[in-house]
Amino acid sequence: MKKVVVFGGGTGLSTLLRGLKDYPIDITAVVSVCDDGKSTGILRQEFNTPAVGDIRRVIVSLAETEPLVGDLFNYRFKTNSDLNGHTVGNLLLTALTDMTGNLSDGIEALGKVLNLKGRVLPVTEDNVVLMGKMEDGKVIEGEHNITEYNSNILDVYYKEKPVVNPEVIEAIKKADLIILSMGSIFTSIIPNLLCKEVVRAIDKSKAKVMYVCNMMTQPGETDHFSVSHHVKLLNRYLGKKKVDILIANNGRISEDLIKKYETLEQKDPVYLDIQNVKKLKLKLISNDFVVVENEMIRHDVIKLAFYIYSTLLRG
Repeated sequence: MKKVVVFGGGTGLSTLLRGLKDYPIDITAVVSVCDDGKSTGILRQEFNTPAVGDIRRVIVSLAETEPLVGDLFNYRFKTNSDLNGHTVGNLLLTALTDMTGNLSDGIEALGKVLNLKGRVLPVTEDNVVLMGKMEDGKVIEGEHNITEYNSNILDVYYKEKPVVNPEVIEAIKKADLIILSMGSIFTSIIPNLLCKEVVRAIDKSKAKVMYVCNMMTQPGETDHFSVSHHVKLLNRYLGKKKVDILIANNGRISEDLIKKYETLEQKDPVYLDIQNVKKLKLKLISNDFVVVENEMIRHDVIKLAFYIYSTLLRG
């Protein structure tokens, strides 16, 4: 069975995995753990653990009984007590981490109960703090503060060097394909690549590196970015091995939906600048990957997973 390692954070990674889990492949999802907002941030402070919110989303996406598990794990308490704002999944993962001694063992125990169709690994067990260097010269501490700050991100780094999860390095060594998922590029994808041991392992791996590009820009992170801008940014944080395979959308998004995103979320479609992409000397897989759900633009995960699996089989 072919082995795939997928790097990401929350929504983008979990969305991709929902499609991939239906194929006969050995999936290892590597999740960044620097989220410090809402329930996750409170639990990190109280228990000194890595962020569990994105881990929760990925577990839900790989669970065999996903709809029921998803509803339960994502249930957020609304009460006047200390439970207010916490999700069931976050509390359960924090409890298992406390019981087993580390997050990876907690995830493994939960995975057996839920019959996960793949492994989920935090990139580090450390309670890491993400730092952001902003366009206005300020240095901002904490992922939530970085995303809320009204300036573009120039660079991110960790406040203290983390110890990389050794299971992540082993998974990279055995991988047939390494995927950088769609998602928040500075705060979900790149934090995985800030670990030098991860980058060195990717350099040594026989696997090709695939990137699934976002379809919409993100304020403060990728304003006015084209597809080639996304790839160049990732290549900056990768080592000797760069992105080999690129999956990008060439489907049309309606003008009404574009205007809505521009007005309400300050997001624009990511333009596929083919001529600039060709200069990067990679394999481009482009197709109409757009689906609209409740007036929200999403990747067609069924089509996306098909192209990824087909690429994997061709080697």
